[in-house]
Amino acid sequence: METGQINLLFAWLWILFGFVSGMILGMFFQGENWLGGYGSFQRRMYRLGHISFFGLGAVNLLFWLTLQKVSVSGPLVGLASWALIIGGATMPLCCLVMAHFRRLHLIFALPVLSLITGGILMLILVFHSGTGVPPVSFHLEANHFSETQGRPTPATTP
Repeated sequence: METGQINLLFAWLWILFGFVSGMILGMFFQGENWLGGYGSFQRRMYRLGHISFFGLGAVNLLFWLTLQKVSVSGPLVGLASWALIIGGATMPLCCLVMAHFRRLHLIFALPVLSLITGGILMLILVFHSGTGVPPVSFHLEANHFSETQGRPTPATTP
């Protein structure tokens, strides 16, 4: 599967899950005290999980659309892709867990940090693609990233 294609599949799957979860929640929302009432923490977490399906499905769709219009390449594209998928997959799960186990609030670090990472990586890639400079490609060397932009590296003299 080509880079980004999995994000397109994930996007539409998450949008479908948003429809289905909305249908399920809609079958019970008329109960005034369902999940503790409209303003209860538990019910708010269920609503947040439901809307996160749509929002993070849309983010992954935008990622795929960006790849169609902007020339970006290198391993950072794959890292951004997986960061957005991991963030999208774990956010509704964290909302469900939090609805029942409030003390586990630190689990939100996983989806939030994943999404921030994906967003930063894409911002870097898109910024460098539109500057007139050849697309940036990052390579792992000795446990750090080194930047190359398609220009020859000057020879070092002893």
